[in-house]
Amino acid sequence: MSNSFGPGGVGGNRSGLAVAGLSLGTALNPLNSSMIAVALVVLRADFGLDVATVTWVITAFYLTSAAGQPLMGRLADRFGPRRLFMLGMVLVAVTCALAPFAPNFAVLCVARAFMALGTATAYPSAIVMVGALARQGNVSSTRPLGRIQMANASAAAAGPVVGGVLVGLIGWQALFLINVPLTLAAMILVRQFAPADAHRERGRARELLRDSDIPGILAFVGALVLVMMALLNVAPGSRWWLLAGGVLLAGLFVWRELRFTPPFLDLRLLGRNRPLLLVYLGFALFNGVYYFAFFGLPQLLQEAGKYEPGVVGLLMLPLAAVSVVVTPAAVRAIDRFGVRRVLVSGVVLLIAASGMMWLLTASFAVALVLALTALLGLPYGVVSIASNQGLYLSTRPEERGVAAGIFQTCRYLGAITATVLIGIFYGSGVNQANWGLMVLVMLGLGAVVLLVSLAWRERR
Repeated sequence: MSNSFGPGGVGGNRSGLAVAGLSLGTALNPLNSSMIAVALVVLRADFGLDVATVTWVITAFYLTSAAGQPLMGRLADRFGPRRLFMLGMVLVAVTCALAPFAPNFAVLCVARAFMALGTATAYPSAIVMVGALARQGNVSSTRPLGRIQMANASAAAAGPVVGGVLVGLIGWQALFLINVPLTLAAMILVRQFAPADAHRERGRARELLRDSDIPGILAFVGALVLVMMALLNVAPGSRWWLLAGGVLLAGLFVWRELRFTPPFLDLRLLGRNRPLLLVYLGFALFNGVYYFAFFGLPQLLQEAGKYEPGVVGLLMLPLAAVSVVVTPAAVRAIDRFGVRRVLVSGVVLLIAASGMMWLLTASFAVALVLALTALLGLPYGVVSIASNQGLYLSTRPEERGVAAGIFQTCRYLGAITATVLIGIFYGSGVNQANWGLMVLVMLGLGAVVLLVSLAWRERR
């Protein structure tokens, strides 16, 4: 029986099947964050909503995911990753079974928030289990990480296509119901084949509650939510008040964490862990560049290029397809050349791809667009897996859950920052001139990512 995570298949291999279950669970978050986009028009018609209101079904998911990831990571570190993964999948399955019967749009948004909270358990839990799975399969940690990365990229790419088919054949309700069999499959695989949790904190409920740093957690989540609401401008006219409140809560959070033992987030340790800080900074900036293209390019192709939405979806598919194909090659390169060299190479590819986007100021030819979206898929696959491995190497095993949660939050912060900047640049019109200005910003951010990547060293 094979012990490999390689392309030869996972068959009866326990570790491979466990990774398959974890990959399926982690894919639910990007899948549900992307396929809902095709249901917005149908939701507006069914519930009688305007354009601004219907976007709350997306905002609720993003806010809860970004705030919930670090919290779920903390719980995975304390009480066991497999246990937390199972609870998260149960929450998703129950929520998605009931959501189609939502009596109004507000309840539907609440259901989306619960979905986000449940799916937020998957990635931190998977990262905490990676070490045990790698030892069980007798492979390097890059192999299971690569599988998880491929599942996430594939889900994000397939989301709009799957969502379009489901909404067209059944309705928006199918976007929730499809999660029930997927979560059940993930639960069965992880329950049967993932290693049991090594330990679980025990004690009186009052003691566990006291040691959980509830005020620190609330301050962290509150600051993050307020800042993100300000960036998304979900309450027009109150953006600066939200931002001020977020900064105030962030200050209180820092004050609290420096004085409480054990803290939710050990800021002193984080301050001493320069590699981890650089991973976070580089990943957030990288996602800022990537989502500049991911969100900005489809609008450009529709408004300035006059392509139909369905055609635009097909034109964007090479991005995800190439990122999935390149991930196994990046995994092998990391094993051979090390994380830093692969990371730096990926960022150089990112800068090159960003620069090539300038060609769209002159032409929207189908062949050119397909080539450029495929080119952008290269750095996404390479930098994503290298950053994941950099995170893994930069943290101790007992810290990986909360570290992975914050890592995912960096992804959301980069994506949301990109959408805000896109709104600024496209404010005067979605045209090739403004796209050229956005390309300059992408190049500038890419240069900063390169400097951060060059400064990163594996933590000893």
